[in-house]
Amino acid sequence: MSAISRMKNLVLQTTGSPFSSSYLPQTSPSALFSVASNSILRNPPRFLQNPSLLRLKPAISLRQTSCCSVQKQALQTESVPRTPSGEIHVIVGPMFAGKTTTLLRRVQSERSNGRIQMISKASNCGIVGLGYRFFQVKLLINNLQLDKTLKSLCFSGRLKEAVSLLYRTGLHVHPRTYALLLQECIFMKEYKSGRRIHAQMIVLGFVPNEYLKTKLLILYAKLGDLGTAHILLDKLVEKNLVSWNALIAAYVQKGQAEVGLNLYNKMRQSGLIPDQFTFASVFRAYASLATLELGKQAHCVMIKCHIKGNLVVNSALLDMYFKGSSLSDAQLVFDTSPYRNVITWTALISGYGLHGRFVEVLDLFCRMKAERFRPNYVTFLSVLSACCHGGLVDEGWEYFLSMNRDYGIQPRAQHYAAMVDLLGRAGRLKEAYEFVLSSPYKEHSVIWGALLAACRSHGQTDLVKLAAEKYFELEPENAGKYVVLSNAYASFGLWDDVAKVRAVMRESGMIKEPAYSRIERTNVHVQMIFLHKLIIWN
Repeated sequence: MSAISRMKNLVLQTTGSPFSSSYLPQTSPSALFSVASNSILRNPPRFLQNPSLLRLKPAISLRQTSCCSVQKQALQTESVPRTPSGEIHVIVGPMFAGKTTTLLRRVQSERSNGRIQMISKASNCGIVGLGYRFFQVKLLINNLQLDKTLKSLCFSGRLKEAVSLLYRTGLHVHPRTYALLLQECIFMKEYKSGRRIHAQMIVLGFVPNEYLKTKLLILYAKLGDLGTAHILLDKLVEKNLVSWNALIAAYVQKGQAEVGLNLYNKMRQSGLIPDQFTFASVFRAYASLATLELGKQAHCVMIKCHIKGNLVVNSALLDMYFKGSSLSDAQLVFDTSPYRNVITWTALISGYGLHGRFVEVLDLFCRMKAERFRPNYVTFLSVLSACCHGGLVDEGWEYFLSMNRDYGIQPRAQHYAAMVDLLGRAGRLKEAYEFVLSSPYKEHSVIWGALLAACRSHGQTDLVKLAAEKYFELEPENAGKYVVLSNAYASFGLWDDVAKVRAVMRESGMIKEPAYSRIERTNVHVQMIFLHKLIIWN
């Protein structure tokens, strides 16, 4: 008689069994396991609470089970201590295999340490539901069991359930478990879940160690909460390179390059040697500020520290030299780079396109394809922009159509806007307008902005009013759109419309963020802001 048949007979012969015959016919082992475990754990019969009544053998050969190879290996290699009421390690394998529900009855009467070993077995076998169910029915609540269940949930990719369980139990866990949870939050970009974990630490009065503070700093830096990240950095007794790099990169990505560079200088003053990640952020900061001389000094520091540039660092270097108008240095960085990929090729093509060198852009694009590098959407955007500067309408159409035809890349709104700009510069405004109406991004403001600029340059009054109204309609809360609309009307002498736009802007209280320009003169940087305000900094 099979194990399933023996189990059915045993259950059906029992008076007052929680299982009726309607549950059992034509039931698979896995479904039977689920029904039995739920019923026993939630409403165990009185006589089942004594394992001596079961009269089961104390040992079952693993060869008689149908566990997968991973479960067999975990059960055979890990040593589990015996418990007074039974041998939990010999029933876990058959129970997880779903062969018999009578083995579940012994679990109900095991002591707490036996349950812990069961959760450990479930973790090693990749079966987390049983241990998690214990917490749901409030059978097990202590720190050690919570540790094991949280780790199991993390390793099985159930991060949200782990954070919810931690928050619901109100218990603190081992620092290593906290570190695992925070690392999963960072990796899976569940930053709000990480904040919940930090909030629970504060409520419970748990003081994180230096390693946990670093993890929290990285979490808040990725989240964009730079104030909290900076506070955590100040509280670190020993600031390591990882914490410095995380905060520097966060400030640079948020557009606060000056603050990021100040942190870089403080890090160097503390005696730490920068690494590749540090210089990647530093070069991006100097690129956004267009400070070529200071960027060259940072490049020299990297060479003196014997740090070899990788693909990310070289791409940041290319961007810095191109934005500093040093095309020869950028080309030298690319030529001496031992490794190249689509990112470095795209950075080189974008740099030449930034300076309107459309001949070099098209030549480099052909070289890139000849070396069997697959272009991405950024590469095509740079190529289309170069065609705009060169007035190459036919070539631009060919590149635009080849995106989806040859590479399976769906053009985005920026690509459609580049094509509108290309047609508008060539004076083909009617074709550009029809292209806008037929595009899938006709409700995107960037494509109407490109049409508006083309109409202004060619003096098309009727089309200007149509494009301007549509451009304003898509983003009415943007103060910059009011200024663009006002300037469009003013360029054709439509002063009544200009007055209306300015009146609406005043009534709504919108203020356009002032633009600025920055120039570098003998180590002194002059920042010129709208309203004739000057900021001079060294």
